[in-house]
Amino acid sequence: MKITRRTLLAGAPAVLAAPMAVFAQAQSVLTVGLIPSEDSRAMIANSQAMMDMLSKALGMPVKPFVAADYNGVIEALRSKRLDVAYLGPFSYVLGATVADIEAFAVAETKKAGRTSYHSLVVAHKDSGIRTVADLKGKTFAFVDPSSTSGHLFPKAGLMKAGFNVDKDFGRVIFSGSHDSNAVAVQNRKIDAVAIADRILDAAFSKGLAKREDLVTVWKSDPIPESPTVWRRDLDPELKKRIQAAFLQVKDIPWSDQGVLNGFHPTNDAAYDVIRDTAKSLNLDLRKMK
Repeated sequence: MKITRRTLLAGAPAVLAAPMAVFAQAQSVLTVGLIPSEDSRAMIANSQAMMDMLSKALGMPVKPFVAADYNGVIEALRSKRLDVAYLGPFSYVLGATVADIEAFAVAETKKAGRTSYHSLVVAHKDSGIRTVADLKGKTFAFVDPSSTSGHLFPKAGLMKAGFNVDKDFGRVIFSGSHDSNAVAVQNRKIDAVAIADRILDAAFSKGLAKREDLVTVWKSDPIPESPTVWRRDLDPELKKRIQAAFLQVKDIPWSDQGVLNGFHPTNDAAYDVIRDTAKSLNLDLRKMK
């Protein structure tokens, strides 16, 4: 499936027609977008502690928003219905070609103890799949066309291993979420799937899949963790306050990833590795429209 700027923005959910935050002399509400790695209601509930801590540090209400997909979050940033958002690494790089956004912080969890993660290709142990070559003729699920660990890196990695991702699979789908991939491969609805290692670990913890039933067929090099981004046109003083507030957030539950150690400053250049991987797939981000 060809990723284009048009497909990125197409199908942004109607829920984005919700009213924008009210602005007067000073901004009164900070809107924060979250990527759909799990059920939207669960994401909002699991992120509430962070929203409360941010609100206290900023002295203003903080309103979370979960779109139906990556496209929705980026479109909301582009149309200024969101101020800050948590994006996947590739969705950030691609989103930056259509929205005036910039990475400013990256999360570290106690469990991971790092600001990077890996993409995996996993299969059920009973499938007989053990190597990349064994994937030929099998059904396969990516996550989302704009997913770093659920599409970009596994696709590039499989191609580097000599696998023709456009011809060698029996059937390819995009499931829409990492959790859906975990459930599908566990229940043998799909032969193999792409998934982030930390989200697979969370799926094991939630009982969506069993570690002993799955085998890892391929593993990526380290990928920089998902960035928190803001609109570049936010007031400079507000951006200083936002970054300072994020750097104060720590020791709380962080979505489906466990306990948050804290945030670290980051910048756009940290995601050049994503751009380089896109180039290996002949994706010219500047020409994607």
